[in-house]
Amino acid sequence: MAVSYPGFLKSVELRLIRCTLSRELPFFPPASPTPPPSSLSSPQSFRPHVEAVVDSIERGRYMDALSSDASRLVFGFSESWEFQDSAACAARFYEKVERSVQAFLLDAGSAAWLQVLDADSDPDVDVEGRCALLMCLGVAALLAFTQQNVTGPIGNFSPFPLAFPLPKEGINDCGGEWDVWARNQVASVGSDVHGKFALLQYILYSKILLSKIKELVLEEETSYINGCRSLCWWLCRLFRIQQRITEELSSSLYDLLQLFKTSTLHQFGDFEHVTGYWGTMLNEGEALAIVSLAHLEAGIIEHKYGQIDSFRSHLECAEKSCGLHLIVTGALGFRTIHQVEAKPQLILAANNHEQSHVHGSQVQSDSTVSESKDAVDHKLDDCSDILMTPKLVKNGKNDDLNVDLTHINKDINLTFIQQAVILAQCLHLQRRSRDDELSGWEMAPYIEAIHSQHQTCYTVQVIFDASPVTAQRIQLCYGLYIPTVSALRKEYGELLVSCGLVGEALKIFEDLELWDNLIYCYQLLGKKAAAVDLIKSRLHDMPNDPRLWCSLGDATTTDAYYEKALEVSNNRSARALRSLARNAYNRSDYWTSKTLWESALTLNSLYPDGWFALGAAALKARDIDKALDAFTRAVQIDPDNGEAWNNVACLHMIKKKSKAAFIAFKEALKFRRNSWQLWENFSHVALDVGNIRQSLEATKMVLDLSSNKRVDVELLDKILRKFEDHEKNASSDLSSSDIFYAEYSLVEPCDTQAIPAEPRETELLLDMLGNIMQQVIRNGGPVDIWGLYARWHVIKGNLIMCCEALLKQVRSFQGSELWHDRNRFKKFVHASLQLCKVYMEIASSTGSRRELFTAEMHLRSSVKQAVDFSDTDEFRDLKTCLDEVKKQIAATSDEGA
Repeated sequence: MAVSYPGFLKSVELRLIRCTLSRELPFFPPASPTPPPSSLSSPQSFRPHVEAVVDSIERGRYMDALSSDASRLVFGFSESWEFQDSAACAARFYEKVERSVQAFLLDAGSAAWLQVLDADSDPDVDVEGRCALLMCLGVAALLAFTQQNVTGPIGNFSPFPLAFPLPKEGINDCGGEWDVWARNQVASVGSDVHGKFALLQYILYSKILLSKIKELVLEEETSYINGCRSLCWWLCRLFRIQQRITEELSSSLYDLLQLFKTSTLHQFGDFEHVTGYWGTMLNEGEALAIVSLAHLEAGIIEHKYGQIDSFRSHLECAEKSCGLHLIVTGALGFRTIHQVEAKPQLILAANNHEQSHVHGSQVQSDSTVSESKDAVDHKLDDCSDILMTPKLVKNGKNDDLNVDLTHINKDINLTFIQQAVILAQCLHLQRRSRDDELSGWEMAPYIEAIHSQHQTCYTVQVIFDASPVTAQRIQLCYGLYIPTVSALRKEYGELLVSCGLVGEALKIFEDLELWDNLIYCYQLLGKKAAAVDLIKSRLHDMPNDPRLWCSLGDATTTDAYYEKALEVSNNRSARALRSLARNAYNRSDYWTSKTLWESALTLNSLYPDGWFALGAAALKARDIDKALDAFTRAVQIDPDNGEAWNNVACLHMIKKKSKAAFIAFKEALKFRRNSWQLWENFSHVALDVGNIRQSLEATKMVLDLSSNKRVDVELLDKILRKFEDHEKNASSDLSSSDIFYAEYSLVEPCDTQAIPAEPRETELLLDMLGNIMQQVIRNGGPVDIWGLYARWHVIKGNLIMCCEALLKQVRSFQGSELWHDRNRFKKFVHASLQLCKVYMEIASSTGSRRELFTAEMHLRSSVKQAVDFSDTDEFRDLKTCLDEVKKQIAATSDEGA
């Protein structure tokens, strides 16, 4: 019978979490006692095996843990497995692994329930031991992958997480077709693996073990398990590593990470929950460190997906948990060794009043460590005129700081988790600020605070210190945004290309299997054919690699290779679908392009330019609803995409949704302020929603950006109509100037709310409209602008200036072609009638007959010359107006007599 240890599974969980949590030296934990032989011989006594595996993990010996006797208890079939270097054999093997895990757990579950139902049954089932064993193996595989690809040192790992007999020509250095199969499985989330990574099978192996525990134990109504809540934390780390090694952001990984992140924070994001779960097992201060690390990792996930506000919130929680309240302040100091006068320097400080206890904020008592640190800094400073950390001016009390602040310098000993939180602030600054020289200086206080520490995980001093061991390197590796080894090598290769060392970069890109970079380098050398030959030779060795087929398609622009990539990936290659969609769009086959983009985005909806491309294809295919949905998703993923905002706004205009279009145009104008077309559309939408001010401002911008060549007379007419209707509604006594209102009507009903009720604001808007029309007139605008200008003067109450504007409009229509162009004649008659009505109104108000004689003379001349248009209504209107003028002249003559 297995010995009953209360909280055994919880203790194992805590020990595993401690492996990635900072702990004091020595880094090797004390050796665990060797399980007695009698317990090892019992097939149901798993806890001694678990102790041995955990001991190996704590010492950083992950391969020992994976190849231990405990692994053979679960996967005994692997010792007799007939190995074949094929994807089909790899798929069968890991299906067998999954079935073995399921059988191992289900046997324990059924036995536990029998024990509950039958008190006389054998209690020797050790359910917690089985879960702990599988969890340790999954964690060991994940940590092994992390060591080999992120933290180092590079170990001598087998490409297979389980040992089985290999043929004499067995594969030692790489996994062959098994690794290609594993790569395709990792890329099945809709994003290819970005470069060459070792031990990809370990990721799949760890995922199978951890996911099966969650599926068969945690998600069932099982009351016999006491613990295993940290499983979601390890799954969150696993999927985060998978996202790190893929080329683009994956929507399916995003959903999984959000799910497990939420579960992790629910259990470990609060001090009470952590202490309630582990209780007295925790060391002093360990609970707060765990809470801080949980929030730190959650924040890094949000940073990866561009969620800045959530990232900031998690950082604040991490700061609070580890006892920090950071403030960037200023103090006088020296930045260079030759500086004479002290200048203000940015420094990092902790606020003493905002924290109950700053762990490690006391002055370092060991002066020898401080002196050693000073000696190292002095040697490093000798290499450059710029000091590693600024030297502050001391005033006898403190380093020129407020008494409530504590400067984080070499005299303040920060814990490793506090250092990780400080470094995470740099990620936040990098994401929220532009990538310029100033952002580097904003990060400097945080980096200098870490550099000043006597003992730090994050300062590389290979000259003085020996290479850290694996167990030390793995600490806090998930709490920091550490680039992978492949990413660093790729960056080095790109640096070589920028320096002109293309040949050296070729070797790096070929070793990393970065075929796109390789093709680019060969193009720089004028040897594109050599790149094609290299890819074809690799395809001869790895015909089931969809990345190679896609790269060959890129090099030759042949759709058949993309279709082959889809075939070998079982239609899971999002890159192949995207390439086929782009080629179809370039052939003007927009419907096919739209369909292919939809398929690609089904696999990975977070591809940066995918939704915009789908919207463009749908728009060309006349699918307005699909285009609107696609562009809307594009701005949700990238809110800084001004072109997508513009397309969303235009589509809302087409669908007559002015309010939505108005909001979208405002966003688009933040990024495309120099586009007069966008301002013109915005002016129309602003008027539609009743925002006269922004419509006028947009119209002014159109004039300025187009050098006064783009004049929208129709829009100005609509705006003017708003003011005229406002004047009519404000006064019940209508004047004879209502002729201006009768001839014009807007497309939409009048919005009485468009003109503000406040007279001063109304006057201001009216002046803005007048200034715009004057700007158009000064630069030789269209003829119709004079009529609008005249109506504006009517609203202002200046009939004399109105008469002058109408007279210029009438003269602009006159000419030899007037009496032969019917449309031009109609416009001339309309302007003439307006002019004569104004003459008549001036005469009525002043008693002067001069304006009446002028109107009569103009009408007589017009009627005489327009004999060719005698059959039109306009001609009859001229004669009617002439009769009215004559009657008014006669009336004024009688009054004078």
